[in-house]
Amino acid sequence: MELIKSITYPDRKAMELAGKKWDGVAKPLGSLGLLEEAVIQIAGIKGSADFTLEKRCAVVMCADNGVISEGVTQSGSEVTGIVARAIAEGTSNVNLIAHKFGTSVIPVDIGMKDTISAPNLVMRKIRNGTFNIANGSAMSLDEAQRAVSVGIDIVRTLSEKGIDIIVTGEMGIGNTTTSSAIASVLLGLPPERVTGRGAGLDSAGLKRKTEVIRRAVEINAPDKSRPMELLAKLGGFDIAGMAGLFLGGGIYKIPVVIDGFISAVAAAIAVGICPAAREYMLCSHVSKEPAGMLLLNYLGKKPLITSELCLGEGTGGLFLLPMLDGALAVYHSSHRFDNLPMERYVKLN
Repeated sequence: MELIKSITYPDRKAMELAGKKWDGVAKPLGSLGLLEEAVIQIAGIKGSADFTLEKRCAVVMCADNGVISEGVTQSGSEVTGIVARAIAEGTSNVNLIAHKFGTSVIPVDIGMKDTISAPNLVMRKIRNGTFNIANGSAMSLDEAQRAVSVGIDIVRTLSEKGIDIIVTGEMGIGNTTTSSAIASVLLGLPPERVTGRGAGLDSAGLKRKTEVIRRAVEINAPDKSRPMELLAKLGGFDIAGMAGLFLGGGIYKIPVVIDGFISAVAAAIAVGICPAAREYMLCSHVSKEPAGMLLLNYLGKKPLITSELCLGEGTGGLFLLPMLDGALAVYHSSHRFDNLPMERYVKLN
């Protein structure tokens, strides 16, 4: 955890050079909008205006949540193991999309209830699922710190392998409940404002889920100014692991993509731990969950994709990659004002 203190803000000179490079492309200034901003941000992260994103990886944190005993989900914890196995075998939703975009996928058992044996499943289990947040803390403070460290350590390993960009993903039945509980505290909003139907609750189920979150917040009385404590009281091992991925991005200078609602909660925890970590995060889409846009506003991030996605596994984050590929094709290879008989566009007030 000491490594977190090494996170500094991105290289401003590299960002300025990237901005000038964009301005030299023969097109209207800023006409690729948020994609131009993303390229400039990545230049700062990498410390160079000349970079590629050829080696990319999605990391899917898999964990179970004790709160499902409150009847807040449509399915049981066995589904976490089933989907995690499919991801490890390369047949799940995230694998199919990742393959299309030239991205590797790493599933991590950071806290599943069941222990499964599957090829390519990285075993970093903290415990077999969290405790029920409606009765007390999800985990101890030590467990929360260890789970965050797992994410940081995975980024270190990927950095050593030359990975250029990381997409965050998760799999864990009940994690929209833990995420909504954290969001309620961070945003200072009642549970009904931030709680959605997750994987498909009916109205009665949604009401029950909302009341469970209200009880969890009251019983645990978390302090939002203490993000690690908040994480330990209301979170999940998957959220903690993704928070570590975001912090690892800052430590090892790798851009890390926010997927959807649960990923955004993890990003908010990471920013609470180290504000500079925000500068290493890229926003992909805005989740269909009620608190999706609220959390992005909290983080000061704008979504590049608004398609009402809420599948999870990192699938939404993956869709950002081909958009970045297209932007970089223009950034690196398009005709430039220096080589054409035309005047540059100028910024007007």
